[in-house]
Amino acid sequence: MHIPDGYLSPATCAALYTSAAPFWYVALRRVKRALHTRLVPVLSLVAAFTFVIMMFNIPLPGGSTGHAVCVGLATVLLGPWASILAISIALIIQAFFFGDGGITAIGANCFNMAVVGSLVAWAVYRGLAGRAALVSRRRVVAAGLAGYAGINASALCAAIEFGIQPMLYRDAAAAPLYCPYPLNITIPAMMIGHLTVAGIAEFVASAGVVAFVQRADPTLLEATAGGARAVDAERVGGARGRLRPLWLGLGVLLLLTPLGILAAGSAWGEWAASDFSDPAARRAIAAASLNQPPPARPPQGIERLASLWTAPLAGYAPPWISSSAFGYLLSAIFGAGLVILVSLAVAWVAHRRAGGAPNAGAT
Repeated sequence: MHIPDGYLSPATCAALYTSAAPFWYVALRRVKRALHTRLVPVLSLVAAFTFVIMMFNIPLPGGSTGHAVCVGLATVLLGPWASILAISIALIIQAFFFGDGGITAIGANCFNMAVVGSLVAWAVYRGLAGRAALVSRRRVVAAGLAGYAGINASALCAAIEFGIQPMLYRDAAAAPLYCPYPLNITIPAMMIGHLTVAGIAEFVASAGVVAFVQRADPTLLEATAGGARAVDAERVGGARGRLRPLWLGLGVLLLLTPLGILAAGSAWGEWAASDFSDPAARRAIAAASLNQPPPARPPQGIERLASLWTAPLAGYAPPWISSSAFGYLLSAIFGAGLVILVSLAVAWVAHRRAGGAPNAGAT
């Protein structure tokens, strides 16, 4: 779902940057007003968590791969605005440092996964959880369904953006300039895998972590609970401020990231320009695209823009490390650390603009 450079026209990319910008602005303003809470460490933790969880690729029907985003978890812990900020930070770092998503498509990827995903997940969570107690199983199910709805809404947006390209942008010979597949291919190709495997993975990840939070520190759920409070005051009082188990959970995920490269194949719509001339890659593209073969050569836009930015750790594979698993692990650690630092820097800038000092809260 990380749209690369060249798959969307510059006009489409500009429109999606413009669409995402107001949400970033509001998110930053909301973060400024929430600095007196425990938002700062939780924002850093959730941003790092979403970065890491997106490194766990899973096989999807048709031979492509996908991943969870944990947009449900981010929205439940942070609310929609801080979730937009946290996921955007992770996506921007993925693009610049690891080549996961294009530089020109940052606005599109943030709009799809951070903005649409967070707002849809928020609506579903609040609608289903209501005023249930913080430790209620209803909140766990609501968080899982929020994540499921959010990731599928994100995938649908990406599918539409891909699919309108050949309708709007063709060369003199009527060949597509950017994404070569129309809506009748892009929507089922993207949605089948997300409605099934990736959506279920998102449900499990979001619901599972929220269930863990209920045991570790249910007060972390208060800010988005619509006025609900924990029913067991003694339990909450004993758990208050315990983010350490969540940080330890993030550490375990980091150690397990080499499992994320076990799934063979690439995500739909994330093919390299060279794949269009490779027989094996062409067969994989066709199999993932309802058996519709790709064009004989890469569309001009993909060919021209694919090399626009060379990420220093492209593909999460440091060039000086021969072991792909170890390189993936080091990339995860470096990326998660960078996400945490950037999140803290954003909070610091917001605090300076607000004229106060952020409270980092208990860790």
